[in-house]
Amino acid sequence: MSYIKAGQDANGNDIKLHYTDQGTGQPVVLIHGWPQNHEAWNYQLGELPKHGLRVVAYTRRGFGNSSKPFEGYDYDTLADDLKAVLDELDLQNVTLVGFSMGGGEVARYMSRHGGARVAKVVFVSAVTPFLLKTDDNPDGVDKSVFEDMTQQMKDDRFGFLQAFGKDFYGVSTLSHPVSQAVLDWSFNMGSLGSQQATLGCAKAFAETDFRRDLETISVPALVIHGDDDKTVPIKNSGDRMNQHLKHATYVTYDGAPHGLFITEKDKLNRDLIDFAVSGTVRSDDNR
Repeated sequence: MSYIKAGQDANGNDIKLHYTDQGTGQPVVLIHGWPQNHEAWNYQLGELPKHGLRVVAYTRRGFGNSSKPFEGYDYDTLADDLKAVLDELDLQNVTLVGFSMGGGEVARYMSRHGGARVAKVVFVSAVTPFLLKTDDNPDGVDKSVFEDMTQQMKDDRFGFLQAFGKDFYGVSTLSHPVSQAVLDWSFNMGSLGSQQATLGCAKAFAETDFRRDLETISVPALVIHGDDDKTVPIKNSGDRMNQHLKHATYVTYDGAPHGLFITEKDKLNRDLIDFAVSGTVRSDDNR
């Protein structure tokens, strides 16, 4: 296994981030969602390197085989971890791709570290610009929704993860866009996260305001969201991104759930390849 050092915890222990580095060419860095790890990018890691791209995917602290410190699950720290990945591998002209929670890391990195080493950014099913409903964010999600999630995880995190996976991929009594094997695989990824990381990151993506972060981004940007996303509803996220990232290209996937890196893998792969290579995506009726 390959690891990158991302500082130390409060006890002086090294924090190591598990990563994979595939292919050669223009670098693309994939940042996974909550509560999974970089293995979630299975279909992207298997396809993007075939198209002249060097693809790096790493696991956020607290999850998978990365170190699991007790602290450090705020977005400033997570953005610093991303910086450690880019610096250690000396990546230049990077296309940063953030899925769900990972979109927050993209936004915070771009403002906190001035967009160093980054040429393009992609937000996929992202939690940006700001999920929590507040007086100045009336279109957000009510705080009680996140409080209920937190309580469920404290009571029975594994039971929560099993139920969460169904909404994540749009599984219902009448709809089965993924197999039980995919649900099991996703559950196993989530179960490898620590309790503290799972709770801490949920608090971070629920409560962090990325609106000012987004307004610092001037590089080409792509926003992708499924219009049947029950986990991060499009009306609270994708549809609001152009208020703060006005130059971004916005692509919606008809009928797609949150976990579109699986359910719409071919479409997503094509759009990521096109954008990383040329800075544009095709406009057709296949969306």
